[in-house]
Amino acid sequence: MDNGYFDLLLNYDWELKKSPAGAWQWEPVDIKEEHMPIDAENPSVRRNPIMTDADMAMKMDPEYRKISERFHQDPAYFSEVFARAWFKLTHRDMGPKVRYIGPEVPAEDLIWQDPVPAGSTSYDVDAVKAKIAASGLSVSDLVATAWDSARTFRGSDNRGGANGARIRLAPQKDWVGNEPDRLARVLNVLTGIANESGASIADVIILAGNVGVEQAASAAGINVSVPFAPGRGDATDEMTDQESFEVLEPVHDGFRNWLKDDYVPTPEEMLLDRAQLMGLTASEMTVLVGGMRVLGTNHGGSPHGVFTDNVGQLTNDFFVNLTDMNYTWDPVGKNAYEIRDRQSGAVKWTATRVDLVFGSNSILRAYSELYAQHDNKEKFVNDFVSAWTKVMNADRFDL
Repeated sequence: MDNGYFDLLLNYDWELKKSPAGAWQWEPVDIKEEHMPIDAENPSVRRNPIMTDADMAMKMDPEYRKISERFHQDPAYFSEVFARAWFKLTHRDMGPKVRYIGPEVPAEDLIWQDPVPAGSTSYDVDAVKAKIAASGLSVSDLVATAWDSARTFRGSDNRGGANGARIRLAPQKDWVGNEPDRLARVLNVLTGIANESGASIADVIILAGNVGVEQAASAAGINVSVPFAPGRGDATDEMTDQESFEVLEPVHDGFRNWLKDDYVPTPEEMLLDRAQLMGLTASEMTVLVGGMRVLGTNHGGSPHGVFTDNVGQLTNDFFVNLTDMNYTWDPVGKNAYEIRDRQSGAVKWTATRVDLVFGSNSILRAYSELYAQHDNKEKFVNDFVSAWTKVMNADRFDL
């Protein structure tokens, strides 16, 4: 690799000409024959170099010009920057460095790898759970915060997730989908518990969600222990490339029945997209939506889809009432429905397209009817816990 590109670009004037095919292209003015590139197929022939508008930007734009001139004047620096950019390009979708294997893994931690320091595993997990249970935070506070921390995980490039607790850092702490005011209130409590116990904030956030699920299951008459693996670390602002994390901001979350704005894809299609990014199956998506509704975790406390009179209890009420033929679904807006008693016409609940797709789509309806069965209450809770744990641990590549 040499600096021939910058030699040509910066040392010649360029004029706009039409190619034989009629397209506009840039050609050098009075180029010397020895500076003409050798033909790839015939070494005895030299041809006029051609540049595009993108090439000209490297010369004509003041900021790009500075960069090009530095590369031209310092070939060693150019080689170093190129090597780093190439490494980033070819490894960007591999996720954190902990996933790399082999003897050639660089020792350096690069910010675009979303580094997370190792977390403690020596603290008393049960003592932390007891502090969380006594904190006064509601089930919805505990579950929604853990969910918001973990839901950013993308299986497409292994970015996002709860490890690092970046939900407490910019830009995530200010995302509309994370309800910043509620989030700050909850994190203030959980951070205090983490400081007292020696656990990472990332671990405490997930433990809090687990405590919320266990409390809700117990309130529904089912005792369950949500699996937990300590060891998450807490990232810092210095470890976080804010601009690159901005693209992870959710603009919808069907699990919390929220849309940031109206979009061309329907809400239920966006739910499917989020579910596949998180690596969820159709049954896992179904059981999580049904559980999140009855736990009262809708964004902003919205009542849509909360088909239960026992909010905060992990029951299968969402599916029981969704599939109940005593109710009709009446549209009252672009993404709003009223669930009415078939006999009296009285409004019992409200819903969105995301809620009702679990009753209208044949495959999702089959899962809904399964979980609506009277003798499947325990199966529903166990399946919810399994899917919940999968989401909470999605970015634990160290397990």
